[in-house]
Amino acid sequence: FRILQHFHTTSEDYTVIFTSGCTAALKLVAEAFPWIPEGTKQPSSRFCYLTDSHTSVVGMRGITASRNVLSVPVKPKEMLLSEKNWIPAEEQNSMTPHLFSYPAQSNFSGTKYPLSWIQDIKSGKLCPVKIPGKWFVLLDAASYVSSSPLDLGVHQADFIPISFYKIFGFPTGLGALLVNNRIAPLLRKTYFGGGTAAAYLAGQDFYFPKKSIAERFEDGTVSFLDIIALKHGFDVLEKLTGGMEKIKQHTFALARYTYTVLSTLKYANGAPVVRIYSDTDFSNPDVQGPIINFNILDENGVVIGFSQVEKMASLYNIHVRTGCFCNTGACQMHLDISDEDMQRNLQAGHVCGDDIDLIDGRPTGSVRISFGYMSSFEDAQTFLKFILATRFSKSDTEISFQSSVTKPTTESVLDDHSFFSSTKNLSLRARISDRELGKNPSVTVKTIDWQPPESESESIRAAVSEAAVPTCRRGGKPITVTNIYLYPIKSCSAFEVTEWPVGNQGLLYDRNWMVVNQNGVCMTQKQEPRLCLINPSIDLKQKIMVIQAEGMDPISVSLEENTGKEAVICESKVCSHRVKTYDCGEETAGWFSVFLGRPCRLIRQSPDKKNYAQRKNTKGLTSATSISLSLVNEAQYLLINVASILQLKEHISARLEEPLEMEELIRRFRANIVISAPESFEEEEWAEISIGALRFQVVGPCSRCQIICIDQQSGERNKEFLQSLSAARGRKTNFGIYLMNQPLCSSFPDILSVGSQVLPVLKENTEIQRPTSSEEKCSG
Repeated sequence: FRILQHFHTTSEDYTVIFTSGCTAALKLVAEAFPWIPEGTKQPSSRFCYLTDSHTSVVGMRGITASRNVLSVPVKPKEMLLSEKNWIPAEEQNSMTPHLFSYPAQSNFSGTKYPLSWIQDIKSGKLCPVKIPGKWFVLLDAASYVSSSPLDLGVHQADFIPISFYKIFGFPTGLGALLVNNRIAPLLRKTYFGGGTAAAYLAGQDFYFPKKSIAERFEDGTVSFLDIIALKHGFDVLEKLTGGMEKIKQHTFALARYTYTVLSTLKYANGAPVVRIYSDTDFSNPDVQGPIINFNILDENGVVIGFSQVEKMASLYNIHVRTGCFCNTGACQMHLDISDEDMQRNLQAGHVCGDDIDLIDGRPTGSVRISFGYMSSFEDAQTFLKFILATRFSKSDTEISFQSSVTKPTTESVLDDHSFFSSTKNLSLRARISDRELGKNPSVTVKTIDWQPPESESESIRAAVSEAAVPTCRRGGKPITVTNIYLYPIKSCSAFEVTEWPVGNQGLLYDRNWMVVNQNGVCMTQKQEPRLCLINPSIDLKQKIMVIQAEGMDPISVSLEENTGKEAVICESKVCSHRVKTYDCGEETAGWFSVFLGRPCRLIRQSPDKKNYAQRKNTKGLTSATSISLSLVNEAQYLLINVASILQLKEHISARLEEPLEMEELIRRFRANIVISAPESFEEEEWAEISIGALRFQVVGPCSRCQIICIDQQSGERNKEFLQSLSAARGRKTNFGIYLMNQPLCSSFPDILSVGSQVLPVLKENTEIQRPTSSEEKCSG
């Protein structure tokens, strides 16, 4: 009752069928609609959908195809011309059911499509396709009802899928399908689950469904505890806001203000800072919702990739959605991406949800912000300050919008929203948070004297030498290894060595352990910066790892693999794969819990290789080769170049207006191998390298995240580092390259040593040129 009341209707007109979410509601419609397939004596049904629709709507065509029903995509502009498809009443001699689906509000751009279409389509005034029959309407209201009132007493769609968490944030696993009772008797049910049958026989094909439409379609036990919470959700929403109409006005005022400011932002050369994807001018809340979709541009009008924008926004504690937002049709329409472009992007490796934001300089997606009933004017200002801080130099100390926009007040905005009237003159200032850089203590350097048998080692080196570098880098000074670091415990401090054994997963014991929270999820410096203050070191002779931290007694962990302990299966977002591990014991867990001030445990990757789930097939390596990884994110090794660090150091020091130590900067980038090459960023032009007997395949650049903002000696954050990297690299946050090692032919590990010569092989058609001065942007 409370749900129907919220949508201004009653149980006489609509039935509520609870589902696991909006997607499940749409799937139910596709399965239960009374389709008439092709090839029968009657005219066949059509499923039409607006191309500006969510993936879950478009996905219904998979079910209709299996029922031999034709699906027809309709572009928004074509709907405006659909009156031409009107069929006179005297020619309407068919009752074939057809279904048209469209969103009340685009989840991509916030465009609100006319609710009048519902009656126009059902009456025949609008016809998506010219075909006789009876039209039913599915109104995808998931995005719309989060911030706007929907009156089903006036706009009587036949099916309305909704998602409750989008209305008031809870619960996340519950949705509903509102079904018009006039079509309910026509729906077909094949599968019957627990609670849906009035009677059935197990030994014969006899089944009689329950009379209630809701009970008939709610297979199994519904989420009754969450359903109980819905009444409280609606009541609190009404009490806090005064109703959906006030939410509509409030959120639109915020969106309109933000849109107005964004659209007026210009660089010094007059070029716009953002490109907004919208069908409206944000002047009317009846045609535009509180969603702004855009891409950020540089001074030359070139799009800055959405993944970089997302990383920078996270530094300001701002969450933005990026990509195509499960709405490929709108994404193609607004970004001018053709069907051929989409297929080429897929061939180039881009899939939905990844961070490949630019292909051949063109965006594959965009950035979206949206406002809800809890959003405030301060939230809008925080977002705009973020844009200013990241797109304008520090010398542009103040940018005023007073000439183009004032406080976001309209006659329809709530009077009790006092924060709107508290700011009369809006002036947004870009502030850079500076701090003093701490001194770096001396680094423990470990030298080992272990070597494999000389005869076997020499035979391996000789075999590799025969295949060494066919097309080397042209002339210049020799390139050498200057530093080697391993990180025994993922996200903890580095352990520097002068030489070290190399195994099949990379440097021996590199990222073999990780710290997990009480739920078994990997902890990194993003969530817990103090991890960098934990200093692990490896003693190969004593076969132990010693763990130290200020104020704590050292603790040691054996290097011997203990497979007798109970294995703990954990899945980590950091690793992106399920890995089999075992626990390192209560004493170690207590040590980490005390130091970090939260329950946590130390676990180690299982040595049982048949259980390794984290494997990657790497381009350039033998196709049958399966590369084994430790608990790293992307690859076995990360390499950085001192020359590249020096160039970046100049840029960051200039922005910080204070000196910066090389040692600190090197440690922020958490590389395994540091080399000294004559040219900055020349490493990005290498296809592979050889260091002694070891041959490495370059598998791509390292796209940096906010961890480089953490001082590895103090754990303090300074977002200037990621911002400076973005500015220095010109729209990219790449720094360093990932390497994979060809699997060793021997059971004995080889040795990687400081001072070894690096022999790179260039990519095809590569010309290494000296980069421009540090004041100019470098290509990513």
